[in-house]
Amino acid sequence: MKKYIYGLLFLGLTSYVSPNEKELVKPVKLEIKVQKMHTLGLIGGTSWHSTLDYYSTINQTVNDHFGNNTNPPLLVYTLNQAEVHRFQTQDKWDSIANMLTNAALNLNKAGAESVMFCANTPHKVYNSVQEQLDFPVIHIADATAKAIKKKGLKKVCFIGTKYSMEEDFITKRIEENGLEVLVPEDEKVIDELHRIIIEELTYGTVKPESKAYVLSVINNMINDGAEGVILGCTEFPLMIFQEDLEVPAFDTTKIHSLSAVDFILNE
Repeated sequence: MKKYIYGLLFLGLTSYVSPNEKELVKPVKLEIKVQKMHTLGLIGGTSWHSTLDYYSTINQTVNDHFGNNTNPPLLVYTLNQAEVHRFQTQDKWDSIANMLTNAALNLNKAGAESVMFCANTPHKVYNSVQEQLDFPVIHIADATAKAIKKKGLKKVCFIGTKYSMEEDFITKRIEENGLEVLVPEDEKVIDELHRIIIEELTYGTVKPESKAYVLSVINNMINDGAEGVILGCTEFPLMIFQEDLEVPAFDTTKIHSLSAVDFILNE
């Protein structure tokens, strides 16, 4: 019994803290720094297959940046691709511009500080849309030109939809960065590449014979001096991979997605 009492007295004495000592014990305030991320709006649906690649690449890259499962603040607005294609065939690009502008404004109202078109062809109306907005639209050609110059290349080739190959709303912007861009000139080749995109790739279908055709077009331009290949339709990376080529491939989907991460992380 005495041992038990002595034990209690010992515990009481060792755990006793004088009033003066209490004043010396101050709580430690831990400061955890959280990196502020900017909210980005993705205008997708053209096609939804490539929009998934945008979403996946952006999320995975931000996860890798933080070394955990931190997700970026993303908002997604999906356009009706059937309606977009109908307006394209009817040459109603003003209607497409209105669709993109409305999507951008809705994303901005929801909190997006910037937006991007998740495809190359919508950039045909980039200027019309951007002038209606007081926040930036991240351009796919600017990011692509930067990636090409980083590789030290001077001359590249470009494949995309009929609209982006016959017109220069993408290629000219790249060329303004001091680069030379080759595009297919044969109308039959342009039509076939466009058909493969619209009738196959936008549905997620990859046919071996179509892939062989696309690679033959690319190799012809490589023989004409192209040092790299711009996959200027966000569906082409579903079919053409770096291991298929002997020169660098510039996947505009991935490049554009990484520029989105730079915006989100303010880098």
